[in-house]
Amino acid sequence: MIWILGATGRTGREIAAQVAARGGTPVLVGRNAERLHKTAAELGLAGVEVIETDQPAAEIARRRPAVVVNTIGGYAETAVPIARACLPGGHYVDLANDLVAMPRLLALHDDAVAAGSTFVTGAGFGVLGTEAVVAHLCTDRPTPSHVQVDALPSVAIDGGLLGEALARSIISGLTTGGLRYEGGRMVPARLGADPREHSLPDGQTAKSAGAATGELLAAQLSSGAPAVVATSALIPGSRVVRVLLPVAGALLKIAPLQRFAVRRLAAVEAKPAPRPREHTWGHAVVSWADGTTREGWLRTGDAMDFTASVAAETAVRLARGEGRPGAYTPARALGPELAEAAGGTISVC
Repeated sequence: MIWILGATGRTGREIAAQVAARGGTPVLVGRNAERLHKTAAELGLAGVEVIETDQPAAEIARRRPAVVVNTIGGYAETAVPIARACLPGGHYVDLANDLVAMPRLLALHDDAVAAGSTFVTGAGFGVLGTEAVVAHLCTDRPTPSHVQVDALPSVAIDGGLLGEALARSIISGLTTGGLRYEGGRMVPARLGADPREHSLPDGQTAKSAGAATGELLAAQLSSGAPAVVATSALIPGSRVVRVLLPVAGALLKIAPLQRFAVRRLAAVEAKPAPRPREHTWGHAVVSWADGTTREGWLRTGDAMDFTASVAAETAVRLARGEGRPGAYTPARALGPELAEAAGGTISVC
């Protein structure tokens, strides 16, 4: 059984459908049984089990599912207790993409190894979209001296409230500020630094700027490079906005302001909109001390659809026993081919 926590949300719904399509057995878990049954019916999964609970960790520890996929957000707070509830022997997957939640989950590596469990954090376009390219470029090569990754998602907006999970993720990114790796250590950098305009392989263009996201951590772990820089298209490219971002991030570290900002942002109602570009791209440039440089791209469609596919593919593989005990980012757990199995195409320039 593969439990999907937060199964009535957009991502949870799609992951449940993708798990079923891959031959897995999804179990829809949430706080409202009526909504869970309605979701199951809408997905054509009327026969699947639903579990109503507001204490998922306790229920996991009691019922022992094979795999748990956490889509409820707030990963800095939810990931560790839920993952621990999977021990021993159960596996855990989440979609975190920040430098607070991911290190906390990865710190459980020794516990997971001892208990025979596999924990995977960052199982979505955020993290795997660039990590898979880095891992592919570094295969059978020595440790590089420098890595640059650029996350260039393209997402269709369905409309409706932004929601607390996404709002908390956005605010977390602002309060973390800018970071990069120098000399093998994570050091402060200006949020929005390293602005770039990319000529994409399909002839379109995209802009990105420096961001302290999970892509940075995953690129360093997958390559071992002492110097790593990560940028994201989600960071505004305007010079004025980039100047203001560090100020906003500093103010939002004040707890009352942070809570207020999350509430207000969660209540924002987004208007439906098509994705801005045909393709989503993950980009990496890897350099070695001898002057060798390799560049690669991952191409997929809607970034959120790819995220659901990655999470489902990861969960099904873990349920089949393909993981190895420990806590990992997705490409380190299951290899860069995971991205291609989820619908991405990797090419090397």
